[in-house]
Amino acid sequence: MNYKEIVTFGQLKAAGYQPKSVKEEIRKNLVQLIKEKKSPFRSVLGYEDTVIPDVERALLSRHNILFLGLRGQAKTRMAREMVHLMDEWIPIVAGSEINDDPFAPISLYSRELLEQKGDDTPISWLHRSERYGEKLATPDVSVADLVGDIDPIKAANMRLSFADEKALHYGIIPRSNRGIFVINELPDLQARIQVSLFNILQEGDIQIRGFKLRMPLDLMFIFTANPEDYTNRGSIVTPLKDRIESQIITHYPKSVELSQAITEQEAEVLPEQELMVEMPDLCKMLIEQVAMEARKSEYVDQKSGVSARLTISAYENLVSTAERRALRHGSAKTMVRICDLIGIIPSITGKIELVYEGEQEGPLNVAHRLMGQAIRTTFLKYFPDPQSFKGKAGRDPKQAKPKVSPYQSIIDWFGSGHELMTLQDDDDTAYHNSLYQVDGLYSAVKQFYPNADNDQAALLMEFMLHGLSEFSLISKKGLESGGYSFGDILGSMFNMSAMGDDDDDDDFN
Repeated sequence: MNYKEIVTFGQLKAAGYQPKSVKEEIRKNLVQLIKEKKSPFRSVLGYEDTVIPDVERALLSRHNILFLGLRGQAKTRMAREMVHLMDEWIPIVAGSEINDDPFAPISLYSRELLEQKGDDTPISWLHRSERYGEKLATPDVSVADLVGDIDPIKAANMRLSFADEKALHYGIIPRSNRGIFVINELPDLQARIQVSLFNILQEGDIQIRGFKLRMPLDLMFIFTANPEDYTNRGSIVTPLKDRIESQIITHYPKSVELSQAITEQEAEVLPEQELMVEMPDLCKMLIEQVAMEARKSEYVDQKSGVSARLTISAYENLVSTAERRALRHGSAKTMVRICDLIGIIPSITGKIELVYEGEQEGPLNVAHRLMGQAIRTTFLKYFPDPQSFKGKAGRDPKQAKPKVSPYQSIIDWFGSGHELMTLQDDDDTAYHNSLYQVDGLYSAVKQFYPNADNDQAALLMEFMLHGLSEFSLISKKGLESGGYSFGDILGSMFNMSAMGDDDDDDDFN
């Protein structure tokens, strides 16, 4: 059908156009995608076996949907993706405020126009991108905002009575007629406002003031809500919740790898940053592991959740931390380091809600603790567990000789009184030279990664130092200048004892 050629109602009928409701459109197009084994939600990762099947069942059933989940779980993204399930173009009565179907007009304007002009009624075509409405529920939202009200200015200018339907101003819901309408954070909507949605969901009509109107709106409603809202800020009134046919529970990524794929997809890194900064897989994994640790931390409010936005903003900050160093030294290229993780602290502290114990600990210390736990967990994916070489575990029952720890020479080097500082703003040469000072560090890395080049080896050497500190085999101290100081664990404990633990705030281990 050539839409540009059809400009009147008569031409539309002659072309054999058959109108469908928005839910029928979505169902028909989804059926075709399922047959073709294509997903309607291609930019949403991690829901292939859980949320998406539930959504597809709801859409096939022509249901309104409530997405229930913690922040940063792609609830709004799922709703926006549904736009692509509608027909690309639909005809409307030209000039209609509420996208009137010429075959079943509901506004006074369209009814009168069709009555006057009949088959000569002008038709315009509406693209599916214009058939999506979205409203964030806030306490100040009114019935007039959503449904409509009498417009006194319009009535005065047109010399109309307030009882005249032409004096009505339509709210955002009627203006979204024949499309998808989303209300985000539904519990934040006042209870009396939620009540105004009853008839729209059940009967498909609206009531404005005292008008004897029946406007059978054609809408697909999508609601989003956070379980936390049910207790802290508001609730969904029971009769409204009862009218929403399908409630679908969302979740966070179930693996570090999946979370990493989402972060890389969503992070906004500029082309010049990509050319200048190399982001190793190890650092990508550490970012994701920080979020994983936060989602089970005793210091973080689990009811509030830890949004995927934490890892996205952390990724961007980590790139910028390395970029800043390269710009300061005039380097054309640099690789992200472990000490650059200091740069993601603002992304952590701004994205987590702390419980009482966390507030007592302080957001900065909690952030360092989460990074330390992420390093400890990730270390075991790259190197042997240092604890397996302690005590009885140091002897393999299948062998006559005890296992030799690959970390022993490193520990001994620090035990002999040596210290090492890795500064965030050191250039690459100084950074490499400092790491090669540690006896046995390079050989320990090469033992497990013989094919690592110089930059990769340096990163793994630094990572090994951080890992050993998290297992309390060497000490680690944060530096105000940006970086870390490593030393002997026993010497560090004696120094702290002698100073009365006055500098605990600087010790992140």
